[in-house]
Amino acid sequence: MTTERENPRKTAPPARSAKRALVGRLSWGLADQAASSVSNFVVGVYVARSLGVTAFGVFSLAWVTYGVVLNVSRGLATDPLVVRFSGVSDASWRGAVARSTGTALGVGAAIGAVCLVAGLGLGHRVGPAFAALGVMLPGLLLQDAWRFAFFAAGTGRKAFVNDVVWGVALIPAMVVAARVGSVAAYLLAWGASATVAAGYGYLQSGIRPRLTDARGWLREQRDLGYRYLVENVSLSGAGQVRAYGLGVIVGVGAVGTVRGAELLLGPFLAVLMGLSLVTVPEAARVLRQAPRQLGRFCFLLGGGQAAGALLWGSALLLMPGRLGELVLGGVWHSSSQLIVQITLSVAGAGLGTGAAAGLRALGAARRSLRCQLFASACYVGGGLGGAAVAGTAGSAWGVAAATVSGSAVWWLQLRSALRERHHSPIPEVRTA
Repeated sequence: MTTERENPRKTAPPARSAKRALVGRLSWGLADQAASSVSNFVVGVYVARSLGVTAFGVFSLAWVTYGVVLNVSRGLATDPLVVRFSGVSDASWRGAVARSTGTALGVGAAIGAVCLVAGLGLGHRVGPAFAALGVMLPGLLLQDAWRFAFFAAGTGRKAFVNDVVWGVALIPAMVVAARVGSVAAYLLAWGASATVAAGYGYLQSGIRPRLTDARGWLREQRDLGYRYLVENVSLSGAGQVRAYGLGVIVGVGAVGTVRGAELLLGPFLAVLMGLSLVTVPEAARVLRQAPRQLGRFCFLLGGGQAAGALLWGSALLLMPGRLGELVLGGVWHSSSQLIVQITLSVAGAGLGTGAAAGLRALGAARRSLRCQLFASACYVGGGLGGAAVAGTAGSAWGVAAATVSGSAVWWLQLRSALRERHHSPIPEVRTA
């Protein structure tokens, strides 16, 4: 029933316009993640085919370490940005982005120096890889920070273009690395092309990262930033501990085998790794505009990803062996034995990220921290316990069970947080 003051013809278009805007932002998010996943997949496949299982294992150790550092940067610099500065005024956004990107650059420089010194000290195969990673970390983290900034502003198109620039720059860089033929050369090529995209991000935004304001940003965002730091590091740190432990228990080749299986699920893993680029800003908008729709939004998000992962994994089980060898080379034979376990892991993680986005949008940092600590402990315990009992396959089954269990805990915490919110006043959102 409508009143005399209401005109359906006038009220419907704004609603449809809002839905179109939401679909547009999500579409750019999906496009950006597609560009990112394609780049990561191509790099992984190229290195796997060129270097073999053992060298690919060394590359994977550096890649996992980068994931830890990336999550440090996100927790301190860009996660607070997307929670508190999504959909705000342009002036507030620009000031926050300058401080946030400066913080990401500072994190990259500090941890990069540590990796460089450690790599020079280690020597052998692993040392040069970590030294190369240390040199490239500032550019890698700054490029990632621009993506978060653009999605916080609702301009996902710019993030997509930035990732495309990275992909284009990656082509000649990888050709040069192939002529050198070392793990360090591939890491330098990968990082150098990311640095090109990071420079282009400055041109896109017209914002200069303020490294000198990093301390102020950390102080302003300490109520969220440090909890997100612990949460993110526990996530990626669990993966690093599992990778190192698997290398010790089974061998470095097992790390390459697991990484190869993950590459087969690459499109979905890339979406999960960068999910907060799209989902947290959108969940924050849903919370501001229609708070009671947040739970439904998160369920559709997580359920859709889980279903997509299961479909993709089912298709991989039907992949001919020759095609698999064409993609991964000699890594295919061992990695193909882990498709079922990795698929279940990705599906469980996809379901859980829907709840995680909701908790981030609510600013429920304590709840999300508890969830992540529990999930990380299960991940390490399942991955290493399984490796001790049944080698590489046992580790994969342990991780699959841990991921599904962790997803259940995320949803229980989101349910409790939503109940609390519906019975409490709407908190004021800081925008400066």
